Amino acid sequence: MKINELHDGMKRVNIQARVTEKSDTREVVSRFKDQTYRVATATVSDETGTVKLTLWNEQIELVKVNDTVRVENGYVTSFRGEIQLNVGKYGTLTVE
Repeated sequence: MKINELHDGMKRVNIQARVTEKSDTREVVSRFKDQTYRVATATVSDETGTVKLTLWNEQIELVKVNDTVRVENGYVTSFRGEIQLNVGKYGTLTVE
């Protein structure tokens, strides 16, 4: 699958792309548990476009700029009018 085929609400997304940017890590507090998580955003691209990939906790250290990443069984959401790719608890993120 290619980035230009992604749209809000898609599930079971398998995609391979190169990391072009990575944001600073920030902390967020869970709405459901009294727990704090670390989150960052990586911009990933292929020959068809770019999309933001949400990285949580240990995923942040795995991914570096210029790495090629593969997301399997991910899903797509929309946040502030922009689509985002998410790994979720059922998906996997692999650095190649």
